[in-house]
Amino acid sequence: MHALFEDAGKFHAGRILSETDASAQIELDSGKRVKVKAAAQLLKFEQPAPAALLAQAQEVAAAVELPLAWEFAPEGEFGFAELARDYFSASAPAPELAGMLLALHEAPHYFRRAGKGRFKKAPADVLEQALAAIARKEQIQAQIDDWAGQLAAGNCPAPIREQLYKILFKPDKNAPEYKAVVQASRSAHKAPLALLQDAGAIASAYDFHWQRFLFEWFPRGTGFAPVSAPAPAQDLPLAPVLAYSIDDSETTEIDDALSVQGLGTGRVTVGIHIAAPGLAIAPGDALDAIARQRLSTVYLPGHKITMLPPEVVHSYTLDAERANPALSLYVSYDEATLAVLASETRLERVQVAINFRHDQLDHIVTEDWITNPSISKENTPQPLLDKREELTFLYKLARHLKVGREELRGKPENFSRPDYTFRLLDVQGSEPDGSETVAIELRQRGAPLDLIVAEAAIVANSSWGRLLADHGVPGIYRSQASLAPGVKVRMGLRALPHAGIGVPCYVWATSPLRRYVDLVNQWQIIACVRHGTTAALAAPFKPKDASLFAIVSGFDTTYAAYNAYQSSMERWWTLRYLKQQGITELDGAVLREGSNGDFLVRADRLPLVLPVLGAQTLSRGARVRVRLGAADEISLEVSGTLVARLDDPLDAGDDALIDDEDADAPQATLAIAVDVQEDAPGQAGAS
Repeated sequence: MHALFEDAGKFHAGRILSETDASAQIELDSGKRVKVKAAAQLLKFEQPAPAALLAQAQEVAAAVELPLAWEFAPEGEFGFAELARDYFSASAPAPELAGMLLALHEAPHYFRRAGKGRFKKAPADVLEQALAAIARKEQIQAQIDDWAGQLAAGNCPAPIREQLYKILFKPDKNAPEYKAVVQASRSAHKAPLALLQDAGAIASAYDFHWQRFLFEWFPRGTGFAPVSAPAPAQDLPLAPVLAYSIDDSETTEIDDALSVQGLGTGRVTVGIHIAAPGLAIAPGDALDAIARQRLSTVYLPGHKITMLPPEVVHSYTLDAERANPALSLYVSYDEATLAVLASETRLERVQVAINFRHDQLDHIVTEDWITNPSISKENTPQPLLDKREELTFLYKLARHLKVGREELRGKPENFSRPDYTFRLLDVQGSEPDGSETVAIELRQRGAPLDLIVAEAAIVANSSWGRLLADHGVPGIYRSQASLAPGVKVRMGLRALPHAGIGVPCYVWATSPLRRYVDLVNQWQIIACVRHGTTAALAAPFKPKDASLFAIVSGFDTTYAAYNAYQSSMERWWTLRYLKQQGITELDGAVLREGSNGDFLVRADRLPLVLPVLGAQTLSRGARVRVRLGAADEISLEVSGTLVARLDDPLDAGDDALIDDEDADAPQATLAIAVDVQEDAPGQAGAS
């Protein structure tokens, strides 16, 4: 005698070895013996064998016409054998009885379970809804199958093209468009990006990267709603200085300018003048809402998306030949020792005499030129000659300040790695389209004009950080507990040391036209200047103000995303540069081990980090020549193969200098949110 029984929602059949009124000992075909309670034994039979019964029952179940079975079923609760005898015949054999059991069990939309082997048919209205839902599901699956087939065949359906960026970066994983891409990727054995590119969904690599960024951060576009720009205040005192700015030629948001007074008197006063949009923009007004939504200007080669509307920037930028409102820090130094004698912050209008552009002057303002008055260079502009003595003092002061910070920092700053400037030579229209020729210009860190501007900013930001703390006015600070590996710069509301810069506290307050935290800090500093000891009561943001925490959190996330996009587009243009220049090999230095068993190499004269096969046995800093593979402008990936080692393996001093910043250099490749392994057949979690 054999028995069909249910265990954990599954049906099994086996030979009865022994039984009592309460249970039976049953042997399965595998030889395993199980104890089955009497209530779980649904059918006893002599023929056929257990395995044959289950196989025949599956065939019978597949042939059962469920609508007809539903019509045959009584209104109340019933057993499967009862319905089988009505449906088939009064003498229905065991395979037909078991087949009806499986059919009822697998059709919950027709029949609801009422116990082991017992069922109740679903009400007509519920059944109608369930069948409609099943039909819709089948229709959607048919659509998914059709779209997946088109993708695999190299054609992108319009609905998928329209939702391309949502599918790749913010997918609804239950949406048919997403499922079609996953299904096609699996069937075609292609990565999603490659599949979509081959299907024509991505016509322009440049536009793909631009649109994916807009989709994430500017879904309503980059334009500004109509808003009036408040006129700059004219009731402020006019500063007794002629200031000048030092920026790149493409800079329109000129936040800072410098002035020098008292050369030759023994007491020199350096003015650091910062544009003051905080005098016109008020917390909570329409312009603040715009700035708080964007949080920063976005930079990418040949283009930018400003934080503030152009008319506001134009009103408050420190353009030459006009006197604009400024928040000025004046620091007086002993001309001989460079000791600080006094400092003061003022609100005033500052006349800017000229906007120097360092990319046009770096070849003139070298260390030799700025420190040796006897050196002259052809075609030196007269305004630069007029400020030569002041620039010489500022450079001397900047080096002095740098040395002092490095003593607190505990080690020198590394200026061995250069910075790079990207210039697009033939942009047509208001923004690039990716077809332009790109020039990548190398600029050594610590160039005299750079050092002057950087040290002036550090003086202002650290001085104003102390000012806020001394007045009990909250500010947004940047701090770093130590230079130990893994200790990152953090943004918060406490005046803590910044070990990376070597100052006791540090705020961002020198770029209020292009960073929202600088604008917030400027409001707080203005309160200190205007109200002195009662500033904490008058400042827009009070201690423990919850909105400040929200600003810090939002800014951190957004600023990191903007920087990541800038890095990815700089990498994109670097790959274009390799193609435009026909570069197939380059020199570089080994950084660290990569994620796939290869090693990362930083190029010597390009802003490029790439994995290189064959460099596994080389030490960090080893200089190598690399042959480049094909570059993918969508995924931003390029790899290389080791050609030769360029330095002496036995001479460690011949290795390139690699610091911790270099070792952690990102590759800025593209990450998407499509997971072709998730719920794949045969994978854990598959349904």
